[in-house]
Amino acid sequence: MSNVLFQTIDQISREKGIDQQVVIDAIEDAIVAASRKYFKTEEELRSRINPESGEIEVFGVKKVVENVEDEILEISLEEAQALRDGVQVDDELEFQKPTEGLGRIAAQMAKQVIFQKVREAERESVYAEYHEHVGEIVNCIVKRFENGDIIVELGKTEGRLPRREQSRLESFTVGDRMRVVIVRVEKTTRGPQVIVSRADSILVQNLFQTEVPEIYDGTVQIRSIAREAGERTKIAVASRERDVDPVGACVGMKGSRVQSIIRELRGEKIDIIQWSDDLETFATNAISPAQVSRVSILDTPNVERENDGEPFRVMEIVVEDSQLSLAIGKKGQNVRLASKLIGWRIDIKSEAEKRAEIEDQIGRLQTATPLESIEGLTPGIINKLALAEITTVEQLADLAPEDLEALPGIGGKTIDKIRDELSEYYAAMPTYEDELERSTQERMFGRSEEDGSGSKSVQPESLEPESISENGVPENSSAESEAAAPPETSDADTPPVQAGDSVSDAEGEVNEVAEAVTTEAAEITGDTESK
Repeated sequence: MSNVLFQTIDQISREKGIDQQVVIDAIEDAIVAASRKYFKTEEELRSRINPESGEIEVFGVKKVVENVEDEILEISLEEAQALRDGVQVDDELEFQKPTEGLGRIAAQMAKQVIFQKVREAERESVYAEYHEHVGEIVNCIVKRFENGDIIVELGKTEGRLPRREQSRLESFTVGDRMRVVIVRVEKTTRGPQVIVSRADSILVQNLFQTEVPEIYDGTVQIRSIAREAGERTKIAVASRERDVDPVGACVGMKGSRVQSIIRELRGEKIDIIQWSDDLETFATNAISPAQVSRVSILDTPNVERENDGEPFRVMEIVVEDSQLSLAIGKKGQNVRLASKLIGWRIDIKSEAEKRAEIEDQIGRLQTATPLESIEGLTPGIINKLALAEITTVEQLADLAPEDLEALPGIGGKTIDKIRDELSEYYAAMPTYEDELERSTQERMFGRSEEDGSGSKSVQPESLEPESISENGVPENSSAESEAAAPPETSDADTPPVQAGDSVSDAEGEVNEVAEAVTTEAAEITGDTESK
């Protein structure tokens, strides 16, 4: 019987892939549970397999104490010493129980306990085995389909290939063999669930290691991979030896190596890119096949990622207008993969967009008005706005009340004060019509600024006789013209009137002030004739 029992234990352990001691412990626990139900006792029971006879023995266990409080679990020191010599306090005594009376019901219960224990041990064994191989490539066979997921046979257990881990270019039937990546192992009520993938970039990396000997022996290294399964993959490679071309080694003779990988991936496009320690060069290679004009690194220390809190690293790539669509790719795929490959966020702009942006920045710098120009704004308000990077009147005017409320330290009363001060500031500014009238008058009657020796009048030689005579002013009346000329009203930047300009020409330029100009000219003529 001994040989039969232990042969059975050995067979179960080999079939289930678990240790023999686990099976033995499961049998002993099952016998204890069956015996407890049979004897209907609360005492502590212990089971043990006799290695010589192969029989399963059951013992009741009592603890040796000086003062007995529970007769079921404890025994006094005097009674224990009478049963066995050398017994001390806190020792345990075993009393063998008869097992001949254990019937069919107890055996059935023991069987269920054994199955449960063995199943739990098997699950732990499977979890431990496949958990150690996460990230590795395994071969499997398609077993069945469940709600779009593919169930594959991995050997000791089944794996699940979810729909999101499948490539849209691939389709399989029951019995097909495939290579998958073990991405994780989950514990469920039905046992360990192994999740595999055909969309992980590790699959592409393993395929290159299999097809390219230089990658397998470490001569060529895969530095980065970005993949969108079923669409396109970008892989950056570098060589540890100067004489080895990493891109050529991956492509192979007439593309034989990379074509083998493309067939395995059911036609997925693969871009093999030269790795470079120089970031701008690497970015230029990553955005291929588009031609890059220039690459700029943008400093954005205040922008952080949502997931890890690290600052964004942003670069700007400028391409020719004709290369913009090629650089972006279909639905942004090319620039998205390049961004994943480099690990930076990439902003793609055409030459025209960059030129317009620069012109806009120059225009903003030229027209920027500091907030200190609004006298009603207190230094406290200006400082709060400056913390939000609002430093000009133009920026403040572009903000809506909702935007101001979002700024720290800006409340409802402050928003009302800012609105009132802005209104007063723009109301005090000259209107377009006032500026136009002032500019016209300065052009007509412009004179030089007065210096220390007096005012300088327009010389009669600079005026054409025809224009003077048409207005009734004699040709040789320079003195009268000087006396009748109005005082200078122009600024230093306004040029004086040139010879040949007439009142009618000025009227044609500015219709809004025609009446005022005609009145001025009539007064000049009347004063001259009276003199």
